[in-house]
Amino acid sequence: MGPAKGHIFIMSAPSGAGKTTLCRALLDHYPDMAYSVSFTTRRPRPGEREGVDYHFTSAAAFEEGIRKNRWAEWAKVHGHYYGTDAGTLACAVNQGTDILLDIDVQGTRQLLSRFPAAVTLFVMPPSIDVLRQRLEDRGGDSHQVIEGRLASAEEEMRHRGLYRHVIVNDRLADAIGELLSIVGGYRQKDDPACRQKPGGDG
Repeated sequence: MGPAKGHIFIMSAPSGAGKTTLCRALLDHYPDMAYSVSFTTRRPRPGEREGVDYHFTSAAAFEEGIRKNRWAEWAKVHGHYYGTDAGTLACAVNQGTDILLDIDVQGTRQLLSRFPAAVTLFVMPPSIDVLRQRLEDRGGDSHQVIEGRLASAEEEMRHRGLYRHVIVNDRLADAIGELLSIVGGYRQKDDPACRQKPGGDG
């Protein structure tokens, strides 16, 4: 019997719900879990590193990938393409590696058509009023930008039924605990002795 298959974990959330913090906590807790690095055609911002923040590519190469059905999910945002390589996900799963994706509702819908066994998690704020306060506390965004983010958040939350698990991030420690419990449940269904890390000699 070969090694246990890895899991694809998808996390989505409206801006300000705490998804980045939860993703970081999950990866810290499970250091053998991989993080899916997206491809993009936009230019790197200061401090961004190839293969860490994004894989930077040309529009021509990305469009070639669309024609060849390379992307598990993709979108064009503000004139730039963003996408997830299907081959990378398939390789991770086949090697028994769990992989985490941080994508939006549209991307999740696309990815599930290709990887229907993916475990989907949606992070919600306890209320729109709390989300508004969090966005205002961040500082730096105008009232107009915040209102736009709140409208987008309400639209995204209407699609939470697409997701297998919904986590309400009221108290961060509780939300992290719930997330680790959910993910741990999937990981423990496999025999740990069957798991092997990429590059191992098993």
